[in-house]
Amino acid sequence: MRRRRFRSPSWTASLTWKSAVFLTAMCCTLAALLGFLVHTAVTRQVVEQARDKTLSKLEAVTDAYEAGEPLPPGSGIDPPGLPGSLRALAAGGERGTLVADAPHPRHGRPGPAMWAAGPADGRALAAWTDYGHSARTIAGLDRAIIGSSLLAIAATLLAGLFAVGRVTRRLHQSARVARRISAGDLDARVADPRTARPVRAQDEVAIVAGALDTMASTLQRKLQTEQRFTADVAHELRTPLTGLTAATELLPPGRPTELVRDRVRAMRALTEDLLEISRLDARTEQVDLAVHDLGPVAERVVRASGAPTEVRLGRAARVETDRRRLERVIGNLVANAHRHGAPPVVLEADGPVVSVRDHGPGFPAYLLEGGPQRFRTEGAGKGHGLGLTIALGQAEVIGARLEFAEAPDGGALARLTLPEYVAFDDGDGDGNPGGDRGPDGGDDPDGSTRGSPHGS
Repeated sequence: MRRRRFRSPSWTASLTWKSAVFLTAMCCTLAALLGFLVHTAVTRQVVEQARDKTLSKLEAVTDAYEAGEPLPPGSGIDPPGLPGSLRALAAGGERGTLVADAPHPRHGRPGPAMWAAGPADGRALAAWTDYGHSARTIAGLDRAIIGSSLLAIAATLLAGLFAVGRVTRRLHQSARVARRISAGDLDARVADPRTARPVRAQDEVAIVAGALDTMASTLQRKLQTEQRFTADVAHELRTPLTGLTAATELLPPGRPTELVRDRVRAMRALTEDLLEISRLDARTEQVDLAVHDLGPVAERVVRASGAPTEVRLGRAARVETDRRRLERVIGNLVANAHRHGAPPVVLEADGPVVSVRDHGPGFPAYLLEGGPQRFRTEGAGKGHGLGLTIALGQAEVIGARLEFAEAPDGGALARLTLPEYVAFDDGDGDGNPGGDRGPDGGDDPDGSTRGSPHGS
């Protein structure tokens, strides 16, 4: 059985999270290092002071022992509680000190003490002083180091997160603008205030924001130039084509005349497609929304196409859309299936979804990956690659989603999903705001309801 690899949560990949971890680790390391150094230095100083005090006391006890005087409190010959290592050191003729428990000179209760021992006639002469105050001093110092370290870590972390948060917010703003530009909003700009004055010093985020704004402006100018060029060419072609169409009507009947007329019709269709694409690119299209039965609209488009297309109607649905644009989208999908696919071509309307599929070789790989491209087609079929481009653009205008895929059993599959109309009951038992009634109360032959979709 293959073991699943652990995947960290997505939020751990954010710059804020990584900065927080880095700052915390660095603060903890620095605090631990400084705390260790301070603890070591202070502890050494406290221990040295206690050792010097105890050794001084041992010298006084030694003088008293050699003079035969009584030993002062906190000293003795081989006293109980003397650490064994210190006893052995004194028995060997050397002096030494050691921190260990010993009875208090006054109340006799054991506590931390600094022992000092030296030789005395083959025995150990020892003295000890209270080490409790020194131990409490060191413990208090450790608590102060820990508390101040935690406070410093929290303050540094908050300040660091605030600084990093400002940077990440600016980066997120740049990312949002980039996504808006990729979605077609070429007017979107980051407008970082640091880029407003060229003489002002700029950080890396401001440089990226300025570069993104410059790229967006350049791209917008280029696209607008291309759009104007396309529109101007199409407009300029309409006049000579109109004259050419009129001239073909004067030609004598025959095969050459039919060929000329066919090419003129193709050029007129191409010109109209270019004009439609230029309007879609300019995003100036206005939709005329109304409520329609999707099934009858799809059937009407198939009948108008004149191509042998099988129609399958599933669940009936009403959609709020622009019928003229919807028919344009469905008509282009059906025409593309017949032009580039293979029969049988099937149109299925199930709910708010219209699917058109054929049994040909399917969509090319570039179209499945990046969508339709203008003036690019593959295979032996005729066309300029504008039909699906127009269908995709018109689908976006009416708020529908057009997807291209491969059918499970082969062939191309185009799926159009429209916003379904939902009628809300306003309490009138005799009325049906979603019914197929026109404004005058009669049946609407188009299956549409004009006006407000939620009105009476």
